[in-house]
Amino acid sequence: MNDQSPLLPDRYPQKELFLCDVTDAVLKGDMASMEHPFFSLTTQKDTAVRRYENGDKWVEVIPSVRGLATVFDKDILIFATSQLMAAKKEGREVSQELVMSARDVLVFSNRHTGGHNYALLEDALERLRGTQVSTNVLTGGEREWNTFGLVERATVIRDDKSGRVKELRIKLSDYLFRQIMSNEVLALAPDYFRLRKAIERRVYEIGRKHCGAQAEWLIGLGLLQSKCGSRDSLKKFRSTMREIEEKDHLPDYHIIMEPADKVRFVNRNTMKKVEDATGKINLSSDAFHDARQVAPGWDVYFLEQKWRGWMAKRMEEGMETPRNPDAAFFGFCRKWYERNGAPV
Repeated sequence: MNDQSPLLPDRYPQKELFLCDVTDAVLKGDMASMEHPFFSLTTQKDTAVRRYENGDKWVEVIPSVRGLATVFDKDILIFATSQLMAAKKEGREVSQELVMSARDVLVFSNRHTGGHNYALLEDALERLRGTQVSTNVLTGGEREWNTFGLVERATVIRDDKSGRVKELRIKLSDYLFRQIMSNEVLALAPDYFRLRKAIERRVYEIGRKHCGAQAEWLIGLGLLQSKCGSRDSLKKFRSTMREIEEKDHLPDYHIIMEPADKVRFVNRNTMKKVEDATGKINLSSDAFHDARQVAPGWDVYFLEQKWRGWMAKRMEEGMETPRNPDAAFFGFCRKWYERNGAPV
């Protein structure tokens, strides 16, 4: 009988004080890679080209000779995204290029800090740098054909005496950086890094992206398998999902296998609620004046109600409180008028 816990232990329940600013940042993942299978589910060398299509959207992932970047390699990008979003929230300058302590990355992602794990970070960067993605997925409000590496450039700094990796220096792809700057990210559960298997992380990510704060969400087993990027037979994938259902250990969601090969995600209601958060956002009188200029004919207080409802939904999904509420409201009203025109 296997008594192993389905979750890894929390290796750093009390982060060192000197690391708290870095390692206590809220986990953030970009929406595009949460929805689309950019990453391999196996830790074995994987050099197969993949193409996924869903309606008019498509993604093609091309590995290098080092193999496709894995779901576990993605930990580095989650660390980078989390740090940049924290910096944005605090009003600090953000850059596409980051310098990261290797140890901070390991602690943040709940990994051991032994020598072998530093070497694994270097291997991960090589795969991230080598994996190329072509897609027409919408980012930053634009739809365009894109080809990019998951990381544009990477440098590893080693200690001269021990040879141990000290720092990782990376330049994020324009594609990922644009998502971060457009707030196209979602908060992840703290226990995300305690999930042992890549498929469990992918299933959770898909639930987080599509179910979000809803009570539940239903998807066909075949489509879920495609979104996960699983190359197993449908029979084996079904068995994997039943195991996840039985263990019931995913953060935030229960998984329920339904008849006719349907999978239901049910919200555990464990996500942090946005309690009257938008009610604390104050707008100036100038904001209402400017709103009337860009949305002529519309009741600005009606638009305010719509904006606050939209904000509450996005904040439940992990979007940060706007640093400039007047500008955010102005932008919402302008887009509202562009889509709806003058009221009838």
